[in-house]
Amino acid sequence: MAELAGKVAVVTGGARGIGRATALRLAQAGADVAILDLDLDGAAAFGEALTAASVVGEIEAVGRRGLGVEADLTNELSVKSAFDQVVAKLGPVDILVNVAGGAITPIDISIPSSMTVGDIRRNFDVNYLTAVLCSQAVIPYMVARKSGTIINTSTVGATMIAAGGRLSHYGSSKAAVAHLTRDLAAELGEHGIRVNAVAPGLIATARVKAQAAERNLASPSDAAMIPLRRLGEPEDIAGVVEFLAGDAARYITGQIVSVCGGLCMVPN
Repeated sequence: MAELAGKVAVVTGGARGIGRATALRLAQAGADVAILDLDLDGAAAFGEALTAASVVGEIEAVGRRGLGVEADLTNELSVKSAFDQVVAKLGPVDILVNVAGGAITPIDISIPSSMTVGDIRRNFDVNYLTAVLCSQAVIPYMVARKSGTIINTSTVGATMIAAGGRLSHYGSSKAAVAHLTRDLAAELGEHGIRVNAVAPGLIATARVKAQAAERNLASPSDAAMIPLRRLGEPEDIAGVVEFLAGDAARYITGQIVSVCGGLCMVPN
């Protein structure tokens, strides 16, 4: 029997990259999986090849129920509607993985002295607020069942400082996600709910590879300074999420697990 058989998982930002890899990994472990994303066809924008017509099709190809819902996860009403659809189709949520977000604003104006109010708000909306709203949407179901797990996505940039202070607003928003993770773990532990986060390093998603030269990010020189001497792959994150979602991690909560090939050990 697959470890997560009978579980219902939701992966936000599941249409591509780390979210897609995570959704497929959970499905392969036995879970029925819903993906929530602003654009369910997002993989095509960066040339990410699917093995079926859609990510939902990939989930169903391994014999699990799948559901895709397009939703703006920064909007409370949109989040409620999305989770209502998930529960109606798949049942109460056992596993929530908050992947939606990322370093999506211009890097060249991301240092503290020049970052804009709009970019600051955008980073906190897509990284922190989405995690808050989606967690709030599943908590009542988990409390009622006295079980559940929430896995957020932070970054090693929440504690490391990028060269020249770049990506300041992104790092700050992901530090807030790490704090949220520990706060939720402290609040929800008595209800049998575990809350942890993964903190990726430099991960070679299709988007990152497509934008590497333009953004001066995830270059060969970056890979050379990582102790494991390579950039991460989305599947590297998905494997840790699977562990945190499963029974092997039943006594782990409130932790931020760095998945960075040792990058967080490298002094800036």
